[in-house]
Amino acid sequence: MKQSLMDRIFIISVYCLLIIVMLLVLYPLYFVLIASFSSPQLVLSGDIWLWPKGISWRGYEKLFQNREIMQGYGNTILYTVSGTAINLALTVAAAFPLSRRNFMGRHWISGFMVFTMFFSGGLIPTYLLIKQLGLLNTYWVMVLPGAVSVWNIMLMRTFFQSGLPFELQEAAAIDGCSNLRILLRIVLPLSAPILAVMVLFYSVGHWNAYFNALIYLSDRDKYPLQLILREILIQGETKDMVDVSEGSLSNSMLDVESIKYAIVIVANLPILILYPFLQKYFNKGVMVGALKG
Repeated sequence: MKQSLMDRIFIISVYCLLIIVMLLVLYPLYFVLIASFSSPQLVLSGDIWLWPKGISWRGYEKLFQNREIMQGYGNTILYTVSGTAINLALTVAAAFPLSRRNFMGRHWISGFMVFTMFFSGGLIPTYLLIKQLGLLNTYWVMVLPGAVSVWNIMLMRTFFQSGLPFELQEAAAIDGCSNLRILLRIVLPLSAPILAVMVLFYSVGHWNAYFNALIYLSDRDKYPLQLILREILIQGETKDMVDVSEGSLSNSMLDVESIKYAIVIVANLPILILYPFLQKYFNKGVMVGALKG
C-alpha cells in the first residue's frame, strides 16, 4: 500500500520520538557504566558525560575485596535460583488443572485466588504468621512467603487454555497418558514462551527483593545483595570498604564514589545477561490473553 506524505511524516516522527526515549532510558545506564571505571575526581567534577577518562578499577577492587558484598551476592544467587524454581513449579502445578475443562470447581478456585489479589491481612498479621511458622531469620523466609503469584497463575492458565489446543490433551488421554505425563510430555514442551516469561518475572523479583530481608532477617550473613546495596547507596555505610590510612580523607571519599557506581553495575549485570536469552519468548508470552477470538 502506497503511503501518503502525512503517513511518512507520522512514521518519521514516531521513530524520532522512540529514539529520543531510548536515549533517555539508556544514557543513565551508560553513564553509570563508564563512571564505574573512570576517575572519580573527573566524575564528580562533571568532566565525564560521554566517554570514560582516567581509567581506574579501584572501585571494583575494593568491591570484590569486601566479604559482605561477596556473601550477599552468593545469598542473592541462592535465593533467586531456588526461589524461581519453587515459583515455577507451584505456578505450573496450579495453572495446569485450572486450565482443564473437566476440572470440577475450577471457576470457584480461581475466584478465591483472585480475591487474595485485592485483600490481604497486612504486614503485621503476616509478620506474626511468619513468626509462628518459625521462619524468622531463616533461609526459607526469602522464598516461601512469596512462593506463588496469583497473577502469574492466571497468566499461565490463560496460555494453557488459549495457546494449546485441548484436543492434543484429549488425544494423549485416549492413548493412555496420565495427567502428569500430559503435563510433562505435551504441555510444558509447547509452553516455552510463557515459561520464559515466568522465569524472567520471578527471577527479577527475587534478585531485586530486599523488603522481606529488611523485615524478617536479623543475621547479616543471610542478607541478600540488595540489602547490602541499600546500606551503601542510601545509608552511605562504606566504612569497611575504604581505608583512610592509605591516603587523605578526600581520596577515601573518591573511593566511595567509585564503589557506588561499581556496585550498581555488579548488582544488575546478571539480570542484564539473562534478559537477551529470554527476549525472543517474551513478546509472545507477555501478550497472552490480549487477543480474543
